[in-house]
Amino acid sequence: MSSLHAEWTKLRTLPSTWWLVTATVALTLAVGAAAASSLTTQVCPSPAACHEDTVKLALTGVQLSQALCLVLGVLSMGAEYGTGTIRTTLTAMPGRWRVLASKALALSLLTATAGALAVLSSLGLARLILPTPADGATLRAAGGSVLILVLVALLGLSLATLLRDTGGAITLGLGVLYVVPILSRLVNSPTWQHRLQRWTPMPAALSIQATKNLERLAITPWPGLGVLAAYAVGLLVVGGTAFRLRDA
Repeated sequence: MSSLHAEWTKLRTLPSTWWLVTATVALTLAVGAAAASSLTTQVCPSPAACHEDTVKLALTGVQLSQALCLVLGVLSMGAEYGTGTIRTTLTAMPGRWRVLASKALALSLLTATAGALAVLSSLGLARLILPTPADGATLRAAGGSVLILVLVALLGLSLATLLRDTGGAITLGLGVLYVVPILSRLVNSPTWQHRLQRWTPMPAALSIQATKNLERLAITPWPGLGVLAAYAVGLLVVGGTAFRLRDA
């Protein structure tokens, strides 16, 4: 518990932490409201009569706010490498796996709290704009969206631990989040497009937000989220191994 308390103290006292958390909530809410407002009640008079996936529309902001969570994850480790205080941390707490696990837990709890506030606010506002269903599929999309933000933050932590460079980790992470999905759409082969949408982290993970036309998805919701989880956890293990073996 002492290591968790120490990592939480470092995370909450980073100057950027609360700006990023506030921006995550605000951006998710603003983009979701704008997306929901693109439809009218004439197009969607009721959930049953609406052919659009209003839940997915309301959660569109997650696709942008995930970048802020990535940056938060990178800074949770990268800031210590940048200032050299990582040496002090490892002197006080020589167990490197425990340090990394404590960072991951503190980061996950903060991101999950911010993500839950952002997602629930987006869905609540969308219900004021459009008839949005409140059912199991909506709950799955909401919970899955929060998990996306948590996993992306852990992905940022993993990259920062592995690369030990804040700028490099952010650049690579943004490439994974945005460039890879764009490239997957530029591939001429439908077979490879389908494979990339199934096995690259973000196209696969975002399937968790779908509540309609699931048969058209390249991968079903929970396995899709599992793809992102596999990347995040796998990189965390690789980064933790490097963290354990290398000098600070």
